[in-house]
Amino acid sequence: MKNYVFAFICFLFAHVAYSNPLNNEADVIIYGGTAAAVTAAVQVVKMGRSVIIVSPDKHLGGLSSGGLGFTDTGNKSVIGGLAREFYHRVFMHYQTDSAWKWQKQTEYGNKGQGTPAMDGAERTMWIFEPSVAEKVFEDFIAQYKIKVYRDEWLDRQKGVEKKNGSITSITTLSGKKFNGKMFIDATYEGDLMAASNVRYHVGREANSLYDEKWNGVQVGTLHHGHWFKTNISPYKIPGNPSSGLLPRVSAAHPGVKGAGDNKIQAYCFRMCLTDKPENRVPFAKPAGYDASQYELLARVFDSGWNETFQKFDPVPNRKTDTNNHGPFSTDNIGMNYDYPEASYERRKEIIKEHETYQKGLMYFIANDPRVPENIRTEMQKWGLAKDEFKDNGNWPHQMYIREARRMIGQEVMTEHEVFSARPAKNSVGMGSYVLDSHNTQRYVKEDGFVQNEGDIDVSARQPYKIGYGSIIPKKEECKNLLVPVCLSASHIAFGSIRMEPVFMVLGQSAGTAAAQAISENKAVQDIDYSRLQQQLLKDMQKL
Repeated sequence: MKNYVFAFICFLFAHVAYSNPLNNEADVIIYGGTAAAVTAAVQVVKMGRSVIIVSPDKHLGGLSSGGLGFTDTGNKSVIGGLAREFYHRVFMHYQTDSAWKWQKQTEYGNKGQGTPAMDGAERTMWIFEPSVAEKVFEDFIAQYKIKVYRDEWLDRQKGVEKKNGSITSITTLSGKKFNGKMFIDATYEGDLMAASNVRYHVGREANSLYDEKWNGVQVGTLHHGHWFKTNISPYKIPGNPSSGLLPRVSAAHPGVKGAGDNKIQAYCFRMCLTDKPENRVPFAKPAGYDASQYELLARVFDSGWNETFQKFDPVPNRKTDTNNHGPFSTDNIGMNYDYPEASYERRKEIIKEHETYQKGLMYFIANDPRVPENIRTEMQKWGLAKDEFKDNGNWPHQMYIREARRMIGQEVMTEHEVFSARPAKNSVGMGSYVLDSHNTQRYVKEDGFVQNEGDIDVSARQPYKIGYGSIIPKKEECKNLLVPVCLSASHIAFGSIRMEPVFMVLGQSAGTAAAQAISENKAVQDIDYSRLQQQLLKDMQKL
């Protein structure tokens, strides 16, 4: 009798543990809500494995659904697989009459549309509204019946359990536990990677570390046009250092050219604006608005600069993907250095400061009498799109985290791999965009005038391979983690790789590798690459 009672008690405990709503299990656990997270999850399902997305975000898609609708592509022919399917689904959406509410399709034309490739690939569209991108991602989730836990934040202090060099589970701040065989960090910040004690880098490496030219401090390198082309004083009283510096100018020495530092290229929000009156929300004065924050911009206008609207890139329905342009714009230079390693609370403060800065910038341009009247009048025609980001005051729900942590993995992508001077081994995708870094600091030159530093725009020359070794850590650090977003790359190589289509490509490849590692019962570092390559090609990836 005692044995029966004991067995029954064991059964009850096992049942409670199994049915505990705080315990969740799948073959693959993906942390993050980015586009890479979605493609990774879809691929895991297509490979016959179970998957859970644990997303700190409420909205899926990251920047692709967060305002970056004027896609940075480079050579579109090397974007394949699920990434290309995403852009095909966008194309199909805009072939319906109901997609065109604020503008006739004939008026917009065929901007951003790709033609069928020689291999018979389906039509694509690379320019889109944020809400359309989010719908496509949600359609993927629904179609493949992917379980998503939203607004779940990794416990970065004690939420990662490891055994024998592999992650066994992650726990979020809400107490939910997720057990898996393989894990994928698809965040922009690399929080799971860092909490798993995988080595990484923050900031710019010295050129000497990887024998590069375009890494490190780049004082005197003037690309893109995002620099001060005329002499402008950074002091409160022009020409008088004793009066103190204007806001958003650093007093620190910029550093020696080619040296490494811990500074991060600037972040911003990719705003979705419209000039359609019925759908326009005028720029309001944000709480905490301080016109003095934009005094330097007023002096830029006084110098004759007139390029305010050059990056109001048109997306369908009389909307824009508005990006940084010029020496003083939406990039909030120098205000994000601590973001990658910051606590969640501190990150929220940084995001809020960026939001206040950028909302204030738009209000300043539309209203301040120091802004030339023709620019003020034109800006007053614009505003936030009323039908976008409706649960966030029409403001993007994702800040543009251009760069945060970068893993130091089994292999490191450098400018040599990006220039194809030393092709990466075991390709899991391709990149082709320019080596692109936004400004990192705003400083005072020796002649007493202001200048920006860090903006780089160098051609990759041709499409290049991205190696499997760059999305996996060293085996001694973790055996069952893949990192397709904060991958192993130098600052300047990451500047080319970090495009949303490439993240989708690498997300799919990470999902494939995770499923294969489970099937082979091997560490991610030990799987058969020829088998991985065969599957990627079967799934229309470009290698």
